[in-house]
Amino acid sequence: MGKVRIVTDSTCDLSQELLDRYDIKVIPLCIIMDDQSYKDGVEVKTEDVLKWSNDNKTTPKTSAANLEDASEFLRPFQEAGEEVIYIGISEDMSTTCNVMRLAGEELEFENFHVINSMNLSTGIGLQVLRAADLAAKGKSAQEIYDAINGAREDVRASFVVDTLVFLSRGGRCSAVTALLASTLKIKPRIAVTLGKMGVSKKYHGNFDKSIIKYVHEMEDDLLAADPSRVFITHSPMENPALVEEIKDYLKSLKHFDEVLETNAGCVISSHCGPNCLGVLFYQK
Repeated sequence: MGKVRIVTDSTCDLSQELLDRYDIKVIPLCIIMDDQSYKDGVEVKTEDVLKWSNDNKTTPKTSAANLEDASEFLRPFQEAGEEVIYIGISEDMSTTCNVMRLAGEELEFENFHVINSMNLSTGIGLQVLRAADLAAKGKSAQEIYDAINGAREDVRASFVVDTLVFLSRGGRCSAVTALLASTLKIKPRIAVTLGKMGVSKKYHGNFDKSIIKYVHEMEDDLLAADPSRVFITHSPMENPALVEEIKDYLKSLKHFDEVLETNAGCVISSHCGPNCLGVLFYQK
């Protein structure tokens, strides 16, 4: 059997530096604006999506890659004799995993495995990098598949949003809820549980103070987390110094081997808007 290759989709929100370091290949999801489809992170950037959303007072539609693109993405790995594990966005949020399965069947790619991450953003990214670590240690595709699948519920993925306007535009919360949150200065904490997003807490006041409170409240969980890595993932921020403050705090815990900062891509930012920050990690 050939090399075990880990692949993912653009909602993993891993930086190009991390993708290069671990030799991870990414299939982009699609962002649809003005009836035109653009490949996430390739043909359109986060800033373009947020500007379009504000100009049009709506959220772009997002969709999985089409079957033809998925097949073309997988074919070179099959031809190289590689065994491939794809780790994708939660099946409760997207049909991407199913499209990849269909592409594998169409190619009769026997050595292709699909893992539903039951997550989004670097909640996927954590699983991708753990899989890459295991592949580098010489683990078989089946061993990696079992390990990642078995630990999906150990991923802690949450983030705080400054505004619910973008989630409202995308139909993920009502306009009334968004207006109330704005009026009452509520900053919701969104957590991913079993593949679905839900509000786990509400902070009151300004965004910066809410973020600091959110991170400090997690201290016990952070100190009990898997020490390999922790992610700070955020959309465009009004106050970039806040990200540095959170990074310094996480480093001060002296618990994690790596404190990694990444930017939210088009799909995630289109729903959460600017000023959205999350801290994501594996619990032990």
